[in-house]
Amino acid sequence: MSPPFSVEEYQTRLTSVRGAMLTRNLDALVIGDPSNMNWLTGFDAWSMYVPQIILVTHDKEPIWMGRSMDAGAVALTTYLKPESVMPYPETHIQQANVHAMELVAGYISDLGLTGRRIGYESDTYFFSPKALSCLQAGVADAHWVDADRLVNWCRVIKSNAEIAVMRQAARLVEGAMSVACEHIAPGVRQCDLMARIVAKQVGGNEEFGGDLTALSPLILAGKAATTAHPMWTDEKFVQGQTVALELGGTRKRYNAGLARTVQLGKGPQAVFDTASAVEEGLNAVLETLKPGVLAGDAHRAWQAVLDKHGLVKDSRIGYSIGVGYSPDWGEHTVSLRGDDTTVLAPNMTLHVMLGMWMDDWGMELSETVAITDNGVECLTQFARDVQVVN
Repeated sequence: MSPPFSVEEYQTRLTSVRGAMLTRNLDALVIGDPSNMNWLTGFDAWSMYVPQIILVTHDKEPIWMGRSMDAGAVALTTYLKPESVMPYPETHIQQANVHAMELVAGYISDLGLTGRRIGYESDTYFFSPKALSCLQAGVADAHWVDADRLVNWCRVIKSNAEIAVMRQAARLVEGAMSVACEHIAPGVRQCDLMARIVAKQVGGNEEFGGDLTALSPLILAGKAATTAHPMWTDEKFVQGQTVALELGGTRKRYNAGLARTVQLGKGPQAVFDTASAVEEGLNAVLETLKPGVLAGDAHRAWQAVLDKHGLVKDSRIGYSIGVGYSPDWGEHTVSLRGDDTTVLAPNMTLHVMLGMWMDDWGMELSETVAITDNGVECLTQFARDVQVVN
């Protein structure tokens, strides 16, 4: 095993993070988001359920601080040197009277950061309030600064190497969607179809395999499709159901999303009329996406199509996507909503996610795209019309 990218690429990313730290006058940054840890160093292990961080300063390479039994993954997946690994012992795992971050706070103090400005990620899934309070109590006189999403925004514009990996992720999700459309039928259990989908997501193709997707694959069947994120069950698909499939492909932890709709037998004409309007809206969005436009401009193009057809969808229609771990593949930065003033730039990658959830059925249509020098590239390629299964 080795990092998925060159040391030079990781150094470029580190330079970007340090530059962002300088703009906020930060002496150090505590990274608790496993996606950001991976992006910055390549670190890859299912270890985020226990306390772990990466510490970034201006004069040393990033330092991994985590559970001792996970320290071996640093050597396997990152470019970091042994002296940049500071593990804590098993005695501090899930104990009532001690916390691992109490030891980590001591490590940080020993690095000379007492009294300095230390940034931290305040809204990440795996960096708990207790972890933060232990660090704040243990690093005497430090000034703790909310630096949430600092690294996330550094990730927004991808390198060409990252886009190449996301193209591979797109091939994986196309394969998974093909399997789903091939095997879905009335009488098939949702869980059995999902077993085939996940096998294809992970098994990949002859050239490369896949990882667990950061977002769970979703089946929205019948009335369950009236909500956006239902989980699959062991219920059987039923003749006449409209089924939305929201799937992903993940390669080297980089994600590509793809949503399509299947009609089992004859369905209401409203399904096909709505799908036609949504595809028209997707085309309008794709025509709008290009360098220099605002993220909100894409939403306004979509809204104009909805207004034309008398349809309503209140939620955003897309977001920045890239490296990610469960439970989410979004980067928590760019959102395709009317009030987002982010200026789009080449090599941003977005999951354009369109859906309509009606009274007793729902449908979805999405593409993962990359902004190019003069427009947009659809990384995912799959027939967009409603797939009719008779």
